[in-house]
Order: sequence, then C-alpha cells, then structure tokens
Amino acid sequence: MVAVVTPMTAGGAIDFPAWERLLRFHAEQQTDAVVVGGTTGESPTLETAELDELVRRAVRILRGHMPVIVGAGTNSTARTVRRAQELAATGADALLVVTPYYNRPTQEGLFEHFRAVAAAAGIPVILYNVPSRTGVDMQATTVARLAREPHIAGIKEATGSVARGREILACVPAAFDLISGDDQSAHELMSVGARGVISVTANVAPRLMHELCIASRERHEARVHEIDQKLGKLHAALFVESNPIPVKWALQALGLIDGGIRLPLTPLAPRFHQQVRESLRAAGVMN
Repeated sequence: MVAVVTPMTAGGAIDFPAWERLLRFHAEQQTDAVVVGGTTGESPTLETAELDELVRRAVRILRGHMPVIVGAGTNSTARTVRRAQELAATGADALLVVTPYYNRPTQEGLFEHFRAVAAAAGIPVILYNVPSRTGVDMQATTVARLAREPHIAGIKEATGSVARGREILACVPAAFDLISGDDQSAHELMSVGARGVISVTANVAPRLMHELCIASRERHEARVHEIDQKLGKLHAALFVESNPIPVKWALQALGLIDGGIRLPLTPLAPRFHQQVRESLRAAGVMN
C-alpha cells in the first residue's frame, strides 16, 4: 500500500491533474491500496476541503481497482471523530488514524480515543503508531484491547521493531492486521506475520514493493532477498531529509509530478540529489 504524496505546483497549490495521473499510475503498477492524506501526503498542511477533494477523486478513479484509505487523525478526539464521519461519507474504504501527538495521552487515553473514533466512523479503522513523530508510543497491551473493538481492523506499526511486531501478534485476534510502516524493516516484519506495508518507497517503485509483499507472504526467501537488495539504497535515500522531501524530489526526477512542497518543508537540498538519483538507478526505476 502506498502512502501517496500530494502533488503540488511550484506555488504550493494542489496539482489535481497530476494527482489523477499518479492514481492511474498506481492502478497500472499493481499497488494494492492508496493511503491519501497521511504524513507523506503532507497532511499537516492540507486544508479540510483539499483533503476531501483528493479523496473524492481517488474514490472515483480507483473504485473497483483498489481500496482508498484516508488519514483522519488529529490530537483532538472530538475533531478526529468529526473528520472520521466526514471522510467516511466521501466513500473512503478505511481510515488511518494516528496516535494523538504533542499532548501525549496515557495508554488509557489512547484506548478511549481510538474507541470513540472507531465507533463514530462506521468503516474500518487502522491504528497508526509512529512514536518518532508523535512523542507517544502505543503499547502492545493497548493494541490488544483495541483489536477487539468493532471496526478496528489493524495497525500500521512504524517503530521498525520486529520484537514489537511479535509482541502485538501474540496478543491480537488472527483477523487483526499488523502492517509495517517502515520500508527498511518491512520484509522482516512480514516474515513474522505482518500482512503488508504502508510504504513511502512504493511512490517510486510500486511494482517492486508489491512483489516484495507477495514474496514475503509466500515465504519465497530468495526472491525477498533479491528485491530487498535492489531496494535497500532507495529505502535509505528517501529519508536523507524529512519525508516526504526526498520522495517528492524523486517523483519530480521521474517526471511524475512538479516540484511543489509546502512550508515548513523545503525542497531537497542539492547535496542529496545525486544520492537519491543513484538509488533510483540501483532500484531499476530510472535509467
């Protein structure tokens, strides 16, 4: 599943024609689902109306091809409940809801927050744990409690810890999906039972990431190793500066989008251009 970027013009406006081209590109390249308006999509700078329009266009173009998952999380429970209801009404298939950031809730607060959001949404909710960005780490015991709540379907676990993945899998129902949120460790997490990855790398190498997931789930270790070797430099290069700075530059270099990005993010520093370009070549996605 791709955590898809939001294409923008040089002036920072959303480039809706490029958005529709990106969606069709992913439909052609075997991407299994798109996540709209996540961190990679610059969710902190998107206006409500902008996200709603991105979702409506994604649902219209991708209906029947792949699910559309939408980032709905804020650090206010009441606001997240409202957004979950509004986004469910756009036709989205599921919601990705991040742990509340900055105000640092307790584990009990996290449980009550997600339970309220899931009850209001009426469509599947994927929890999102990314402590490096939010300042709060949802523990496996809290995940286990939430996994038994209606409409909570899985978790995007972005700690990069295989040990954490094992801990979660040991205490959740079999139907609850553990999903990697870290490209570099995704194959390791899938080897212990994760069912896929919500990927930054899939913006530029969607078919390879799809093949990696298939090979991992089918335990084709030689193929997993082959793909992982091919993608290793790319995984690293796409985080030389804060995501999505490098991946938006990479997509521009591939001719898929313009170079627009919104402050406080800035374009990729020139000293990293060659590293990202070489990683694209190593992955076989650029000549």
